[in-house]
This record gives sequence, structure tokens and C-alpha cells, in this order.
Amino acid sequence: MPFYEYQCSNCGHKLEELQKMSDPPLEKCPVCGKKTLKRLIGTGAGLIFKGSGFYLTDYKNKKSSSSESSAKTEKIKPAKEPSSKKEKKDSIKKDK
Repeated sequence: MPFYEYQCSNCGHKLEELQKMSDPPLEKCPVCGKKTLKRLIGTGAGLIFKGSGFYLTDYKNKKSSSSESSAKTEKIKPAKEPSSKKEKKDSIKKDK
């Protein structure tokens, strides 16, 4: 929901109001009580991210050089192969 700015043409009071876009504009001034409020044309606000799902790294370039990709693959350790003793025990248990 956006904030809308209003100004009373009678007393000059300014206020901001959080409203749905479908809500009708306010008319009555909260200070003087007259129906002389006018909605001001604002510049708008920038995009605001709320929550814990936005990170700086989400918007970085996805390009990577070949040296970076080779460095990444070197850091990955291969999965350990099961020892031959364990395989023998497992095969004996399966036979029974």
C-alpha cells in the first residue's frame, strides 16, 4: 500500500496517509475539519525490500572465468568409496 500526501487548502496542514490504491482520496482535514484536502502529486518512493530473502549476491553477474570454475572443482572432494571389508560384511548379511 502506498503513502499519499495531502495538503489542506484552507489551513495549509500537510499529512501523509497509508491507503490502498482503490481507496477514495481523503477530503476532510483532521486539523480544521473542512473538506478542503487535496492529494499532492509525489515523486514516489524507491523500491523497498522487506524480509530476509534479498542478498547482495543475488544480483551479481553470473559470468565466471575459467580460472574460477577450475578452482571451484578442485575444492570439491570426491565421495569416499566403501571399504572392501564393509562390502564383504554386507554381502554376507544379504545372503542369509
